[in-house]
Amino acid sequence: MTTEDLSPRTRDLDLWTTLEAAKALHEGQLAAVAAVGPALATIAAAVDDSVKRLRAGGRLIYVGAGTSGRLGVQDGAELIPTFNWPPEQLAFLMAGGDAALTRSIEGAEDSAADGAARMEELAAGANDVAVGIAASGATPFTIAAISAARRRGALTIGIANNPGAALLKAADHAILLDTGAEAIAGSTRMKAGTAQKVALNLFSTLAMVQLGRVYAGLMVDMRATNDKLRARSVRMVGEIAGVGEDAAAAALAKARDQVKVAALVARGLEADAAEALLLKHGGNLRRALAEIG
Repeated sequence: MTTEDLSPRTRDLDLWTTLEAAKALHEGQLAAVAAVGPALATIAAAVDDSVKRLRAGGRLIYVGAGTSGRLGVQDGAELIPTFNWPPEQLAFLMAGGDAALTRSIEGAEDSAADGAARMEELAAGANDVAVGIAASGATPFTIAAISAARRRGALTIGIANNPGAALLKAADHAILLDTGAEAIAGSTRMKAGTAQKVALNLFSTLAMVQLGRVYAGLMVDMRATNDKLRARSVRMVGEIAGVGEDAAAAALAKARDQVKVAALVARGLEADAAEALLLKHGGNLRRALAEIG
């Protein structure tokens, strides 16, 4: 596995000044981001297949162990406030359970039986999308969970950092992030983790765009849960509808703080009519706005 190789570039890392070491580690991070480039077509194909199922009510199921699992949890958890993604359409299978989010649960990743059993407990089905993440691509828990999801008819996506990894072979969509040797051999929280984070960001954000939860570069489905976000909602409605701050705030009040509904209200619709129009267009604000002209 290339992620376990010793990098000649950083063999003497512990002998360098802090600045010299920082420069070398930074180089690795840049290389990690670049490693996502060759996988963009595969990521896009995975998004296109996923959106069909998620639109039908399917769940996004993130599966992983250690750093990879935690990155999956982070990616999924952020979809709720950012895009108002329904919590019931989100699930996490972390080797070792919730306790493994903050500390290492030794041996948990080695249990294929646990991975398969927990996916069975979730009752993954035809509309679900299971995303398995593992730097090595050989984690038994993750491979077994993804294999079980695929047997049950779910769409499966594997993200790994080693060519030919078993996880990539087990999934419908194989996303290889070939980051190579780490600056500290085997420390995949570095390059591999950075590449995984980028790939997950791209995958989930593109899915939300395709699902109509972004309009003109704005997160129009976000949940305004604090003063900063409430102010952002007012700005978004004002920008979309071409109205002032007071009119935007009034529209949001009528729309129960739903930005897309408020934008249509600010354009002259009643809140109920705005909601119905959005429902007609599957939540797509651009199509709704096009209809009213």
